Amino acid sequence: MAEVDYPAILEAAWAQHLAPREASAPTLISTFAGCGGSSLGYSMAGYRELLAVEWDNNAVETFKLNFPGVPVYHGDIAELSVDECLSLVGIKVGELDILDGSPPCQGFSTAGKRQMEDPRNSLFCEFVRLLRGLQPRVFVMENVHGMVKGKMKMVFAKILHELKASGYRVSARLLNAMYFNVPQSRQRLIFIGVREGLGTEPSHPRAESMPVTFRQATGDIWAEAGDLPFNVNTKTARAMQYAKPGEQDPKHFSTFKLWADRPSNTLRKNFLGYFHYWHPVFFRPLNLIEWQRLGSFPDAFRFTDKKNGCQRIGNSVPPLFMRAIARHIREQILA
Repeated sequence: MAEVDYPAILEAAWAQHLAPREASAPTLISTFAGCGGSSLGYSMAGYRELLAVEWDNNAVETFKLNFPGVPVYHGDIAELSVDECLSLVGIKVGELDILDGSPPCQGFSTAGKRQMEDPRNSLFCEFVRLLRGLQPRVFVMENVHGMVKGKMKMVFAKILHELKASGYRVSARLLNAMYFNVPQSRQRLIFIGVREGLGTEPSHPRAESMPVTFRQATGDIWAEAGDLPFNVNTKTARAMQYAKPGEQDPKHFSTFKLWADRPSNTLRKNFLGYFHYWHPVFFRPLNLIEWQRLGSFPDAFRFTDKKNGCQRIGNSVPPLFMRAIARHIREQILA
């Protein structure tokens, strides 16, 4: 197996995030920004973020720890008017380069009930409202792959229609983060839209890397301690003690022992907090730094605490995944 210095990859990416912005740097507004997974990817690609929109208190607190220079609209996106948005960032209609957003996707997820009437799905309409008002050159929208499966195909068709009706040429493609330097198999539906009249077609980046394994991502911290469950005699803990890599606790299907020489499966925000992903060799759940590595968050990225950190990572777009998308747009679409 080829040697991969994953800590060095993340360290170099973090340096890109900290580098001064060029005067010609493309501009970005991030909606449903979370703790800043997408924002970090754009920053690594040299973008200048004008505004982040997020309502969750801990997500905003985490975002501000890592992006002190980026203004945050902390509130309900439905209450953010186009005029207020333009005023906050000091631009005119049509001047923004990219509007990014990952509307909450639980209603579309294959891990949930996938109800078309799920109220969380309606937040897509708020993204469209801002898209039509701001008229950026390009938009990027991320969602789960469950949107193109089964009865949700009707929802996908409706979403695609609304985006095109907003004045954009739109392409949607399933991409897996594990082919973009992320040690996690995380397949997502990526919509890229280019405003009509710009003379450019939307397109997606090609794979950048072979999958990075858990061992490659965490080998330098392999023996660091994690946290045992509050009661190591619980049924879940006993099941994990004797489970083989790739096996789940039969009573708690979200509790999973990872493989050492494969990428992680998809990290999800879960009510069990951080106890539902276990180290492939040691009798313990993953620690926060392992979660960060698997999510492609550099070690220097700060979270408020472990439980919230794991939830933020599970609910984020992996930064290196978004960096690849942002680079492609900058070089192939905005150039």
